[in-house]
Amino acid sequence: MTNPNQDHIDEFRANDGQLGGQLTGAPMLLLHHVGVKSGEERISPLTYQVVDSGYAVFASNYGKTTHPAWFHNLQANSSTTIEIGADTVSVKARFTDPEERDRIFEEQVRAMPPFADYVESSGRVIPVVVLERI
Repeated sequence: MTNPNQDHIDEFRANDGQLGGQLTGAPMLLLHHVGVKSGEERISPLTYQVVDSGYAVFASNYGKTTHPAWFHNLQANSSTTIEIGADTVSVKARFTDPEERDRIFEEQVRAMPPFADYVESSGRVIPVVVLERI
């Protein structure tokens, strides 16, 4: 299966974690995860926010009404790796409680206002996952 994000992945790797276009300056990481059904490794480019215990990522799925596949894959297997800048880091996914989620998500909306639109278009609470170094 071809990764629809392959161009972003290639650009990320060629530029030490930086992307251009609409994503210029946005903090990006590459999340590695294993498909629950397929068992195949997947890679998803995601914006992140640095938090005390690691990196917060957002299951916005571009405002779709369903959570992204990577979210379900991390629920099944929370230990994984990320590429951040030129480094590869082992992490464990931790799913935030409502209070922590709201605090982190509000900060993300301040930093990247389109995230507010994702809530409106999706009609759901967008989960926040913290990727903690292991």
